[in-house]
Amino acid sequence: MAAGTTRVRIPGSSGRVHPVRVLGDPVLREPCAPVTAFDADLARLVEDMFATMYAEDGVGLAANQIGVPLRVFVHDCPDDEDVRHLGAVVNPVLVEADGVTVTGEEGCLSVPGVRAGTTRPDRAVVEGYDPAGRPLRVEGTGFFARCLLHETGHLDGGLFLDGLTGLRRRRALRAVRRAGLPAA
Repeated sequence: MAAGTTRVRIPGSSGRVHPVRVLGDPVLREPCAPVTAFDADLARLVEDMFATMYAEDGVGLAANQIGVPLRVFVHDCPDDEDVRHLGAVVNPVLVEADGVTVTGEEGCLSVPGVRAGTTRPDRAVVEGYDPAGRPLRVEGTGFFARCLLHETGHLDGGLFLDGLTGLRRRRALRAVRRAGLPAA
């Protein structure tokens, strides 16, 4: 390594890729339990979640999407100004969701092949802890706000399909059937 450089660990580089649970799996519909131990098991879970998210080409992943019903999500997501936001949030609580509402295309690793225009607030703030147990506050706008809202929703037992209405919902449910997934 050259003088003056530091070694940076890439999240997920030592993690194990897990299968992503898909629509119909009951773990996706149950609210997740809070994390109570900030230990090596949590660090391993976060590392595995990053590895899985990257393997699936996602920008966010909630723990229940790999079958672990704990309040944890990871993200590597740009905002609308193409600023990268990378991290893990443990025991997240959505404390603000405001700004103009924007409809944008959204998909989900747990609903493969289905995308739909979803309306969400353009700003979101989540408070929780990092994997070491330090308090953190994550604020996002644009696409990153959408990511924060999406992943927090997973931990409450929700899917992006739940917020769809009218024609968008009918089209998304038709796509779910065409993909051979169980009804939402």
